[in-house]
Amino acid sequence: MLQAVGVTSVRRAEGRPAVDDISFECLPGQVTALLGEPGAGKTTVVRLIAGLDAGRGMTWFRGTPLHRVADPAREIGLVLGEVPGHPARTAGGHLRMLSAAVGVPVARADELLDAVGLGALRDERLGLLSRGMDRRLALAAALLGDPHTLILDEPCRDLSARDGAWLLARLRDHAAAGGTVLCATRDPKEAARFADHVITLDGGKVVADQDAEAFARTRLRPRVSVRTPHAARLSDAVRREARAARRSVEVVTESGSLLSVYGSSCPEIGETAYRHGVLVHRLTEEVGTGTAEARHASAPEASAPAAAAPEVSALAAAAPAGRPPSRDERAAAADPADVLRATDEAPAAPPRRPRSPRRALRYELRRMLGVRTAPLVAVAVLVSSPALCLLLAHGAGAVPPAALAAWPGFLPLPPAAFGAGLIGALSYGEEFRFPALAAVRGVSPRRPAVLLAKLAVTAAAAVTLAVLAVVVDAQVLRLLHGADLTAARENWADPGIRWLGLCVGCAWAGLLAAAVFRVTAAGVAAVLAVPVLIAPLVEFALPGAAVRSITGLAGRLRAMTQGRLPESADRWIRAALELVVQPFGAALVLSLSALICAYLSIALRRRATW
Repeated sequence: MLQAVGVTSVRRAEGRPAVDDISFECLPGQVTALLGEPGAGKTTVVRLIAGLDAGRGMTWFRGTPLHRVADPAREIGLVLGEVPGHPARTAGGHLRMLSAAVGVPVARADELLDAVGLGALRDERLGLLSRGMDRRLALAAALLGDPHTLILDEPCRDLSARDGAWLLARLRDHAAAGGTVLCATRDPKEAARFADHVITLDGGKVVADQDAEAFARTRLRPRVSVRTPHAARLSDAVRREARAARRSVEVVTESGSLLSVYGSSCPEIGETAYRHGVLVHRLTEEVGTGTAEARHASAPEASAPAAAAPEVSALAAAAPAGRPPSRDERAAAADPADVLRATDEAPAAPPRRPRSPRRALRYELRRMLGVRTAPLVAVAVLVSSPALCLLLAHGAGAVPPAALAAWPGFLPLPPAAFGAGLIGALSYGEEFRFPALAAVRGVSPRRPAVLLAKLAVTAAAAVTLAVLAVVVDAQVLRLLHGADLTAARENWADPGIRWLGLCVGCAWAGLLAAAVFRVTAAGVAAVLAVPVLIAPLVEFALPGAAVRSITGLAGRLRAMTQGRLPESADRWIRAALELVVQPFGAALVLSLSALICAYLSIALRRRATW
C-alpha cells in the first residue's frame, strides 16, 4: 500500500506551490491512475512521493515512511520516461550496471531482458533503441529490485497502440500479483481502460478521487458499440429514428462493420435493428475506452511480444515445482509474466539487508568499462606520451625523469596526468549527464559509498595509466634511440612515487570538481587550473623559510620515531613531502582540500534538506 499525506512542493517564484496539500492512497492489487492535464502537477507528485524532489508531507510504503525504507530499490520501482543511460552503452550492459547498484545478481538482469522481449537486443546500444524498446528497458530497470510498488510517469506517452497495450498489461499483471501500481496519465480514456482507481488533479490539488466505474460514469461519454455486416443500413435507420423522435444521437463509423452510437442504449439499437431486419453480431455498451474491437483485442495483443520470446518460456519451464518464486530467483512457473511481477505479499516492508561495499565498486567498474570513453582516453595517452618523450630525449644517453614522464615545459601537464584527470572528470560528469541512477530509488551519485568507489576506481585507473605511460616511453626510447635507462631504473623510487601521486591527484581533482559542479568541463577546468593558475599563486605566496621548514619535515619525523619507521615508509613520506613542497604539489593539495570541503558542504546541505 502507498499512502501520501499532505504532499506539498516547495513554493515557486510567484509564491504558489505546484502541488499543494495532496493526500491519497493506492491499495495493493489495484492500478491507480493519477490523471490531469499538462501542468496539473502529476509529475511533481510522482517525484515528491518517490523522494526525488524536496517538499513537505509524508509518504508511507506498506506502513513505513519513505525515509526509513531499508532498501528503497527493493520497495519502489520507477519509470520516469526514457532510459537515462549513455547512448553508447548496450541494453544488457546498462541493466547489469544497475543490477550492481541495486545489489542483485547479474542473472536477474538477463532474466528481465528476456521477459520484456529484449533478449535478442541485449547487445544493442541505447541510442539505437526505438521508443517502445526503450520503455520496455525502463520497466526492466524498475523491476530489478523486485519492488512491491511501481510508480510510472506517463509510461504510454508517444508509444504505439501495441506497445502501450503490452505495457499496461504488465502493470495489470503486477497488480494482480499483489503489487501496488501508481501511473500518471493525461488521457481520461486510458485511465478508464486500465485503472481500478482514478485520482484527478487540477491546479496542483485533488479534485476527484473515484473508483474506475464512478469515474467513467461521471467523466466520460458513454456509447453503444455495434458490429454488423450492414453498418450503413443500420446507421441510416438509427439517424432517421432519432430525427423522428427529436433525440440527439450521433453515429460514428469506426470501420466497415463497426459503429459507435452516442446518446442511445443497447435496447434502443437492438429494437431498431430488429425493425429494419439488420443482422447484429455484437452489441455492447462502452464508456470512453476506444472501439470494441480494440478492447477485446487488447489482451492477446499485449501478450504477443512476451509469447514471441522463446527464452521466457524456457525460463518459466525451468522453475522448480512446489515453491513460489523468490526475489532473486525469478524462474516462475506457468506464466512468463511472472518474471515481471515484483511481488511481496507480506503486509510490511522487507527487513533491512546489510549493504556490501562491493556493490558500489561493481557498479563503478561496470559504469566506466561499459563504454569506450576511458579506453579511448588511455589509447590517446599511450600514443601522445611516447611522441613527446622522443622530443625531450634528444637522442641516446641518460634519460631525465621529465623525458620519461613526457612533460615538456610548454605543456601544463604531461599526457598521463591530464588523461587521469579527464577519466576522473568523466566519472562524475557522465553520471550527471546520463543520470541512470535516477531510476534506482535509494542510490544517489553523491552517496558516500559511491564516492569512495569512484575514488578507488579512478585512483587505480590513474596508477595503471601512469605506469603504462612510463613503460611505453622507456621501451620506445630504448628501441629507437638506444637510450641508457640504468640510472632511471636504479633511482626510480622517489620520482616514481611523486609521479604516481601527481596522476592520482589530478584524477581526484577532476572527479571532485565534476561532482561539485555536476559537469565534466568543470572537472577538466579544475585539473588545468592547478598548473596554470593555482601553482603560480602558491609559488608567489610561499616564502622560502616555509619551504625549508617543510623540506626538513621528513628528517624530523624520522628523529621523533627514533628509527621505528621502516625504510619503505620513510621513503614514501619523503617523496610525498617533496611533491607537496613544490609549487605544483602544494597547489594540487590546496585544490583537493577545497574541493573536498565543497563536496562535503553540498552533501551535508542536501541531507539537512531531506
